[in-house]
Amino acid sequence: MKIILKRIAILLLGVFVVMQFFGPEKNISEIARVDNKNDFIVMENPSKNIEDLLIVACYDCHSNSTRYPWYNTITPVNYWMADHVRHGKGELNFSEWGNYSPANKDHKIDESIEMLEDGEMPLNSYIWTHADAKLSEEQVKTLTHWFSLLRLKILKDMPQ
Repeated sequence: MKIILKRIAILLLGVFVVMQFFGPEKNISEIARVDNKNDFIVMENPSKNIEDLLIVACYDCHSNSTRYPWYNTITPVNYWMADHVRHGKGELNFSEWGNYSPANKDHKIDESIEMLEDGEMPLNSYIWTHADAKLSEEQVKTLTHWFSLLRLKILKDMPQ
């Protein structure tokens, strides 16, 4: 019985080692954010404080350019993170902001405000691996207030 368990353990270790040579595609855009005319920050021109909050707490999962920690090179962590990014970009992609209709922009900002106020964003699982993304109550208020002002601007500019 011990020999069988040893062989299984060695086989599993071998599979784990081989898996390290394969991984998902990284979410790194060829176009830098500052050169992307459709990027949220470029288009909406937030203050430096708001921009910093967005980059640290939102952009890794909700844009075309993710900052990867060192442990993203370890399988299966890299697949787990890739799934978070894929899902996040599917909900809201700040790199594609200019391609959204005014109604869709309004809806996305409204959802963002609601999720921030409910403490649903950033995800707890994201904060576990990115402690700097944990927003204080004051930061949440600052961000939601700015989003509310942006919504007013979007609604004002929306065709009737």
